[in-house]
Amino acid sequence: MSDALAINVQGLSKSFGGTRVVDGFDMQVPPGKIYGFLGPNGSGKTTTIRMMCGLLKPDGGGGTALGLDIIRESREIKARVGYMTQRFSLYGDLTVRENLTFMARLHALPKVRNVVDQALDEYDLAPRAKQLAGNLSGGWKQRLALAAASLHAPGLLLLDEPTAGVDPKARRDFWDRIRRLARQGVTVLVSTHYMDEAVQCDNIAFIAYGRKLIDAPAGDIPAQIGLHTIRIEGPGLQPVYDALEQDRGVEQIARFGAAVHISGRDAEALAAAARPYDGHDGLCVSAAKTGLEEAFIWLMTGARDNFR
Repeated sequence: MSDALAINVQGLSKSFGGTRVVDGFDMQVPPGKIYGFLGPNGSGKTTTIRMMCGLLKPDGGGGTALGLDIIRESREIKARVGYMTQRFSLYGDLTVRENLTFMARLHALPKVRNVVDQALDEYDLAPRAKQLAGNLSGGWKQRLALAAASLHAPGLLLLDEPTAGVDPKARRDFWDRIRRLARQGVTVLVSTHYMDEAVQCDNIAFIAYGRKLIDAPAGDIPAQIGLHTIRIEGPGLQPVYDALEQDRGVEQIARFGAAVHISGRDAEALAAAARPYDGHDGLCVSAAKTGLEEAFIWLMTGARDNFR
């Protein structure tokens, strides 16, 4: 079974300075899937991803990545992994072509010039081949970093907050390319804080303070939590927000522009809390589909910080 999985790990644990940042983590990832990792800063997302792919040795637990043991065969795994860090980590004083050439030689790829030319064309970087990487905009730096990370045709691609600080169009283009790689059989692990990105993943794992809270297809997570949501929209929402925040039937409340979303596991109690406001002073009350953002906040509220 494990040979059919891109990743199959059990009981991964890791501590730093006496604090356990990953605690008994299990995961099975089929090949060619895009897995999103959501969690607050310091929750252990990056540490977990690195351990699963043999880039960091766990204190406990084990498993396989690409059919190779993450502890005994970590060197072989590293050669088959592409890693894109949150911060641009290529050489700013080298041109786009020089950076890709360096990475191709680092991986000892044959026909370096051909490989680089192909990457320049595939990622639309050819017109910028002679431009210094440090002078690129955020979106083009991101594109160059992805080209460099996937130059050696890795079986696993690790993306750590890859679209932080780039504009919406660049993010959309980035995800188009990620889906293209997944269709080619590349397994992608991506940590992100953007909910609109998370829904583009095949599966999402919520991680909080070293523990996995849930792991499921993106569209199934709200239903698995059992959270119901009601939307209240209209003018003068602040007094409504203040009142509903104290209502026992409302377990979670959040403002979304000109609307308030209230959520809870008891559908009848939630409806009773919202009913007095329907049609009152121009307000409109309607059932809403619980989204990943409500689910994320709900899960984080119940998580215990391992640094406390």
